[in-house]
Amino acid sequence: MLLEALDGEETVVFIAAAASMQVEVEPVGRWFEAYVKRRNRNTSASFQELEEEEESSEESEDEELQLEEDPMLRTLDPKDWKNQDHYAVLGLTNVRYKATQKQIKAAHKAAVLKHHPDKRKAVGEQITEGDNDYFTCITKAIEILSDPVKRRAFDSVDPTFDNTMPSKSEGKDNFFKVFGPVFERNARWSSKKHVPKLGTMESSFEEVDSFYTFWYNFDSWREFSYLDEEEKEKAECRDERRWIEKQNRASRAQRKKEEMNRIRTLVDTAYSCDPRIKKFKEEEKARKESEKKAKAEAKKREQEEKERAVQAELEAARLLKQKEEEEAKQAAQQAKKEKEIQKKAIKKERQKLRATCKNWNYFADNEADSVKMMEEVEKLCDRLELASLQSLNEVLASSSKDESKAAVVKQVDDVNVQLQKEKEAEVQARQAARGADQASGGGGSVGGKGWNEEDLQLLIKAVNLFPAGTNMLHAYMYIFCSFLKPRYINCSVLNISIFPSTDPVQKDEINKKAFEKFKKEHTSLPSEDKAVPSERFDGDDLNTAPWTSEEQKLLEQALKSYPVNTPERWEKIADAVPGRSKKDCMKRYKELVEMVKAKKAAQEQVAARSKK
Repeated sequence: MLLEALDGEETVVFIAAAASMQVEVEPVGRWFEAYVKRRNRNTSASFQELEEEEESSEESEDEELQLEEDPMLRTLDPKDWKNQDHYAVLGLTNVRYKATQKQIKAAHKAAVLKHHPDKRKAVGEQITEGDNDYFTCITKAIEILSDPVKRRAFDSVDPTFDNTMPSKSEGKDNFFKVFGPVFERNARWSSKKHVPKLGTMESSFEEVDSFYTFWYNFDSWREFSYLDEEEKEKAECRDERRWIEKQNRASRAQRKKEEMNRIRTLVDTAYSCDPRIKKFKEEEKARKESEKKAKAEAKKREQEEKERAVQAELEAARLLKQKEEEEAKQAAQQAKKEKEIQKKAIKKERQKLRATCKNWNYFADNEADSVKMMEEVEKLCDRLELASLQSLNEVLASSSKDESKAAVVKQVDDVNVQLQKEKEAEVQARQAARGADQASGGGGSVGGKGWNEEDLQLLIKAVNLFPAGTNMLHAYMYIFCSFLKPRYINCSVLNISIFPSTDPVQKDEINKKAFEKFKKEHTSLPSEDKAVPSERFDGDDLNTAPWTSEEQKLLEQALKSYPVNTPERWEKIADAVPGRSKKDCMKRYKELVEMVKAKKAAQEQVAARSKK
């Protein structure tokens, strides 16, 4: 507050003051507690302070009344003050380290009024001269307890403090009653004010963990300077003081280490005996087991889901493949039916053409012309397709003899022209192949010798038996070709491209001639190897197209799948090879058997010659 202005003085404003504003302040801590008390009592702060002073004065008076004088006070040796209990000297045995400075001063005042030498001399008591009087112990007690540093040093070595620790056997029987007081007793050494309690059996894991974390990281303010054997102030020189200080530091560090080991041993013993730790470990173990079990079950379910998904995919793929196979089978059956229908239609049209021409005596007046025209009609039956045969039959059915003859002759001329073109193309292809062999350095000829008719027939036979460019074709030509190996190898690499499409009848004739020549050349073969193709394979329903590698694989697989004792074996084999009839498969099988037998015989002959 500013002083009141005197008479003659003037008040001058140097800076304009800011407008006042109200600020709300919340009390916290002990100020909040005081605020609550004042609010409950409906009193002001000043009145509260007066109340606290009165209460403190009343407490001090009560404490004075509760002072306990040490009966051994008069017998104490003032020179042995270091081993004395200063709280007991002042009569503060009941409060000890919890005593406040007011209590200590009050106790000292009461002790001085009672034990001061002047007071005792006044009542006629004999007084010892000098520092030998026991009153010196009271003076030393107030000197140490009134100094915070010296008091802490004395409290650190409180002679009434119990440093003992319970054993594991004691703690296992009654853990909380045994270890609870020990931790409360040692909590006084903590540098932190709020020390967690030991708790009960119902304490949570967080509370127990916080308790042991605090004690394992315990920060003790306890120090042992009070037990120094020598005081450096009594040293005569600086070096002696340093030596004494060094000795004292070493002894304090050793005692501090022992104290921390004692605390650590106490915490370890309590942790090993704590039933809550065992309970928490069992719960943690059960939780981990349940998590492991749940994880294993989840993994198992996931694996089962994957397996089910894979099985579903496999089942779907199987059904799709089965469906495709059914569709392919139906398509093959449908194609086979259509092919049969077409064959029957062609056969019918051929018979109709033959019958019509026969009725007209093949449009000839003599037998020679009739035979010649018959050959031409057969050529038409073999070369013409279904549509051409139907058109020709329609023309013959609606025309006279001369018109019919003209139509047949015209059709024959067209077929002959086409055959002539094919023959010329075949000759050109042979010449081109011969030129290619000569240009390759003689690989396709020996001594200038070219392909003769017999070799070409044998090569056509091999192409009909095996797909072009296959190992079976190479092996066949290796055994039966009259040329050296380079020639047939070059032919095989070219995939037999030098041979154009030939008339099926001509192919059959060439094949028969080639087989008969082969049979004559190998007359030494056993009788069962001289079999010729059966007449049951001859007919209009045979497929004269060469066998492809895919058809050959399907046939071999079908022969393995349906053994000899299988009922209706050849019908099933024909169903397994799309585009081939029962007779085609039987004929193919017969050709393979003949080829294998011939190959074995040739190998035996070669082996016999090599031995000779």
